[in-house]
Amino acid sequence: MNIRVAAEIIFWFSAGALFYTYVGYPLLLALVSTLRPRAVRSAECSPSVSMIITAYNEERDLAMKLENALALDYPRELLEIIVASDCSTDATDEIARSFANRGVKLVRQPVRLGKTAAQNAAVGYARGEIILFSDATSHYQLDVVRRLMPGFADERVGCIAGRLIYIDPSTSRVGDGARSYWNYETFLKKHESRACSLIGASGCLYAVRRTAYVPLANDACSDFIIATKMVEQGLRCIYEPQAICTEGTNRRSDNELRMRVRVITQTLNDLWRHRSMLNPFRAGFYAVQLLSHKVMRYLVPFFLIVLFMASAILAVTSLSFRIALIAQCGAYGSAVLSWIFERAGVRSRLLALPQYFVLANLASLIAFHKFFSGERYARWQPVREESQQSLTRPTENMVS
Repeated sequence: MNIRVAAEIIFWFSAGALFYTYVGYPLLLALVSTLRPRAVRSAECSPSVSMIITAYNEERDLAMKLENALALDYPRELLEIIVASDCSTDATDEIARSFANRGVKLVRQPVRLGKTAAQNAAVGYARGEIILFSDATSHYQLDVVRRLMPGFADERVGCIAGRLIYIDPSTSRVGDGARSYWNYETFLKKHESRACSLIGASGCLYAVRRTAYVPLANDACSDFIIATKMVEQGLRCIYEPQAICTEGTNRRSDNELRMRVRVITQTLNDLWRHRSMLNPFRAGFYAVQLLSHKVMRYLVPFFLIVLFMASAILAVTSLSFRIALIAQCGAYGSAVLSWIFERAGVRSRLLALPQYFVLANLASLIAFHKFFSGERYARWQPVREESQQSLTRPTENMVS
């Protein structure tokens, strides 16, 4: 086999892998969820709920979050609100204590072990039949708890994830890219829920049966692995798009990159610990979802690299491959140009998607390096670029 033939095989294999990851898998999902949908038996119910707000140095946003939680349209006697402080060093704990006369409880970690450990500890104090996990920077629509509860009438449902809407009034390129990416993810969530089970939830809005919750590893990405923990117990994690919260996006590429590297590294560790769930003979179609949505997605930068190298080799003697190489250079050049514009304070929505695409795949490469080098994330350092108060309040045109 000569070099040209090998390069062509590599090119088309990589192109096929990319096509399946971004187009083939969504089409497969839509087909399965349409031809073989798994219904959920929902009914009006009002179980007791414990909302756990995990916080580390959230003095800027916590008071607003607690006011939002206390205003929720759910019987107050059935709603317990707990702030899980991971050894905050600012006024977070004092703010939580100032709401004690309104029923808010503070659970402070004695040692800073990270977000997931703080959640585990708070669940131990929770009295509710349903545990609702939230972040200090997310703003809930007032009917969010009522929207989540009916699905728990189905005994096969262990976890229900709500709909997160990202907003960015500053219209930054990173924010635009994040929203485009999230719209694609929302499409997958809708069909994964109908076809089998979600493979993850939005960390700022998901609810779990107290009896189905199991303590998670301190370095786990809790909102990802919680779905697998449900499937291991023969339960499902479903999506409820009518339960809505809003949150501001990152607006700087360095902050978004840092966040994505942390999340992907944690997810890779979770996938390795639960690698048996990647076996279709054990986990059925859920394994196909994990392999397609997570493993293949995280391998995309490697496919892109070999695709580029194969294109460069083939471009020497082929016009079509030369055009493919130029197109790739143009896409990567657009991402670099967008980054330069960002540094210069120049806005360009046209370049938002290529910049975010490159950023997301660069994050995967860095995360793989950290994973194979044995680096683990347990503690988390929230990135707060500016006040969330103007960013997290929903407006009518956000709810569709």
